[in-house]
Parts: sequence; C-alpha cells; structure tokens
Amino acid sequence: MRKWIDTPPVWLLAFLCVAVWQARWHPMGLSFGPVWADLLGGLLVGGGVLLAALAVMELRRNRTSVLPHDEAAQLVTGGVFKLSRNPIYLGDVMILLGAILYLDAVPSLVLVPIFVWVLEKRFIETEEARLQRKFLARYAKYSQQTRRWL
Repeated sequence: MRKWIDTPPVWLLAFLCVAVWQARWHPMGLSFGPVWADLLGGLLVGGGVLLAALAVMELRRNRTSVLPHDEAAQLVTGGVFKLSRNPIYLGDVMILLGAILYLDAVPSLVLVPIFVWVLEKRFIETEEARLQRKFLARYAKYSQQTRRWL
C-alpha cells in the first residue's frame, strides 16, 4: 500500500493543494500580473505534463517500472532521459511552478525548493543508489553525461 501512497504524484497533489489554499484564502495582495503569469504558468504546466508523459512512454517502451519504489529492469538513457536523469520529477516541478504562477500565489513560490528537496530525499537518492548498485559502470557513465535535473 505504501508504494502507491508514497509517490511523487501524491506529494505533488499535496503541494498543489497548499498553493491553491494559499491563493484562495491568503492572497496577501501580491501579484505577478495576470497576462504573463497565466501564459507562462500554462506553458510550464503543459510542458511538465508533456515531459512526464514522454518519460513514462520511454520507461514503458523499455519495459521497466514507473514506480519509484520498484527495482528497475532496464537503465533507460534514451529519449527525454538524455536531457535529465529525472524527467518525470522535473515535469512535476514544472507543473507545481506553473500552477503557482497561474494561481498568482506568490507566497507559494517557497514550496518549489521544498518540493525539490522532498523529491530528492524521498525518491531520487534511493533510486540512484539502486541504479548504481544494479548497473554499475553503465550508470556511472550515464550520471556523468546527464545531469540530475537539467
């Protein structure tokens, strides 16, 4: 049960709920400006969804798990994984940042680095350790060639 609840989408939803709550109940009179914030926010959310979807498709194509607590069957280094070792997490961060911009929730910007920290501590560090143990030199070479985020 834990592997289904303790997942990045659940954490993303929790952070999004905090941003929505802040925007609705505690706007604090701060504003990005509606036109560019809506446009940039929408582009970030759309780009984040697209990036995550492309990463999931690449993982499925390589017949390996999407769930962060599962053992990887393959080391996926193609497609969007050439740009980032963690394109799904990058997409999640883009979605959160885009939603904050779109909601005009300026104080919620503090959630973005906190969310990145949660992703790194809860998921990325353990995933990378498992990949390092399983794929040894191939993973070491991949991690030298490809950045964790961008």
